[in-house]
Amino acid sequence: MTTSPARTAVVPVAEIFELRRSVLRPGLPAQTAVFAEDAAPGTFHIAAYDERGTVRACVSFFPEGLPEPPPGHEAGGGGAEDGASAYRFRGMASDPAVRGLGYGVAVLRAGLDQAAARGAGLAWCNGRTSAWGFYEHQGFTVTGEEFVVESVGPHYRFTIKLPG
Repeated sequence: MTTSPARTAVVPVAEIFELRRSVLRPGLPAQTAVFAEDAAPGTFHIAAYDERGTVRACVSFFPEGLPEPPPGHEAGGGGAEDGASAYRFRGMASDPAVRGLGYGVAVLRAGLDQAAARGAGLAWCNGRTSAWGFYEHQGFTVTGEEFVVESVGPHYRFTIKLPG
């Protein structure tokens, strides 16, 4: 049986922290799941809830322009186009018990809508290579070559233009 999130909301980081930590930093100290951007101006956090009110997916967005390609890669993929402001997102996590049921898509779409409402023309992330299909299905494109994030693994930079 397929279900969908009961709702999404902009929430304080404390609301999503345990899911972020358990999915993205399992077995590591809680501090490894704290991002410097969590409390920065303009940062917002999105949660998706099931019908019982349990947080099932999360993501954090913050204002950050699209950087140049990672060191050692060809130029041409960096810089926000036409000077558009950009939001980066990270810390996207879905409870393994509900993967494939739309919770991840729900937080991503809610976050993209919120970033656009805040004036962003572009959103981007450094996403795991294994997530390529997910991002491509949501309308993202790969910018640049694959690169490795130490202790995490291979990644691509994914970008999407926002409406408005």
